[in-house]
Amino acid sequence: MEQYNHFFFVGIAGTGMSAIAQYLRGIGKRVSGSDRLFKNEGEILIKQQFEAQGIQCYLQDASGVDESVDVLVISTAIEESNIELQKAKSLGIPVMKRSQLLAEISKTKRTIAVGGTSGKSTTTAMIFHILQCCGKQPSIISGAGLTSLQEKGYPGNAWVDKGEWLVIEADESDGSIVGYTPEVALLLNVDRDHKEYDELMELFSQFKSHTSRCFIVNQSHPMSQKLSQDTNLDFGTDNEAAGFNSLNFKQEGFSISFQCNGVKVEIPVIGKHNMENATAAIAACHATGLTIEESAQALKDYRGIYRRTQLSGTANGIFVIDDFAHNPAEVVCAMKACQNVGKRIFAWFQPHGFGPLKFMHKELEEEVIAALRPCDTFLLSDVYYAGGTVSREVTSKDVATAMQAKSQQVEFFPDRKDMLPYLKQNCESGDAIIIMGARDTTLSDFAKEIVEYLG
Repeated sequence: MEQYNHFFFVGIAGTGMSAIAQYLRGIGKRVSGSDRLFKNEGEILIKQQFEAQGIQCYLQDASGVDESVDVLVISTAIEESNIELQKAKSLGIPVMKRSQLLAEISKTKRTIAVGGTSGKSTTTAMIFHILQCCGKQPSIISGAGLTSLQEKGYPGNAWVDKGEWLVIEADESDGSIVGYTPEVALLLNVDRDHKEYDELMELFSQFKSHTSRCFIVNQSHPMSQKLSQDTNLDFGTDNEAAGFNSLNFKQEGFSISFQCNGVKVEIPVIGKHNMENATAAIAACHATGLTIEESAQALKDYRGIYRRTQLSGTANGIFVIDDFAHNPAEVVCAMKACQNVGKRIFAWFQPHGFGPLKFMHKELEEEVIAALRPCDTFLLSDVYYAGGTVSREVTSKDVATAMQAKSQQVEFFPDRKDMLPYLKQNCESGDAIIIMGARDTTLSDFAKEIVEYLG
């Protein structure tokens, strides 16, 4: 960290990359980067936000890679043939993976690392919010934008402050989770996502072994429970074995309430999964010296994060809700949360890649159908293709056909635009439409387009 001053990020607009880039800029480093989104015609918001912070932005054509760059930062998505990677090598510029850089950053602070296959971004944001409200002046590197930071004009997934605590997401999808050495670590859950269970358990076991003080697991999840260090540190829902146990869940409109160890907690979010996330956050903050009462008081004003059961708008009494759900467990959680909002739900899902769809399609087919009420409808569109070399063995049409053989509550619209007349014809006041998917940066705009179309 100390030997480098100028960091260049390839694909800087990506969620994981943009957060680290902003953090480095926040501690005084020179930062620049490129992205395929940065085109000559028109300006996009994140580019404007970067430039306002003093981050130089370039087309992804190697024009920004020169001798002034001390290190080139890439993600696992960058292929060897990438023109900027090749130029950096020709100039003798060191190359570092995003995960390696985050691991180095985490060594400079007292770090709370949030791991698990679902709920990391929300729990990370909740911990940050609690610490901030309680005067700890924390920093954050997250996988999603916090509404409170976005309202300040930032992308919202990074913040640098004067306190000793740093809250980060620890990603298991690329195996990078084993590189972190946090003081406090959370394991939210272990579901089959990107990797098989045995591989995930090995990764999370290493995550545990690298944690210096507190390793906190979800006692209500059978897989994470196996890695418990001390049940008094752990959290759970309706689980007396957990040191932090929440029960008596209620949802009214867009707010939930419950009791954690007898303390009432109220949060302006939806879904029982958020009771679990909040309980995890309370347990992590307790490890920093905060009481349950202090955390509960802070969570009353939690503002939420971008695209996590986020209300995009209402039109003629119809709720349109935007969510990042991209694996079967997350899709089901989002659907169940919205079932408490809409008398009927129309749940649309866009798979975020052919590889992920091939890996998860059987669980998706079974678990989604099981979660549908008789009045609900599940809608599917073509896979989001972000470029690169990819096998297309399983398509959205294949999945839709398999689901339709089991249920009449599944509709397939290859082009999502064709779904709009269907929604206008079938949705009525009191219904909820959910937009679900990852990677595609236009999804939140699509949710707003639906609101306008129905209005």
